[in-house]
Amino acid sequence: MAKATAALADYARDVSSEPVILTVRGRPVAALVPIENADAETVALSTNSQFLALIERSRARCRGQGGVSSAKMRGRLGLKGTARAVK
Repeated sequence: MAKATAALADYARDVSSEPVILTVRGRPVAALVPIENADAETVALSTNSQFLALIERSRARCRGQGGVSSAKMRGRLGLKGTARAVK
C-alpha cells in the first residue's frame, strides 16, 4: 500500500482486467474486484461473517428439520390464495 500512488479511480479502472490486490509487507490485506449484477447491499452481505453464519445456521436447520412450504407459511400469516407478482 505504501507504493500506491495513483488515484483510486485509476486502480478501479484496472479491476476490469483482473483483481487489484493490496499488500502490506508482501501480505495481501485487501482486494479490489469487479462487481457484476450486484448492488451494494448484496456485496456487503456476501462479505459479512455474521450474516453468512446466520444463513449457514438456517440451511443446517432446514436440512435437519425440513422447511416450511409457501402454502403453509401463507396459512400461518393468514393469507389466502397463491402468491402473485406485483407490478
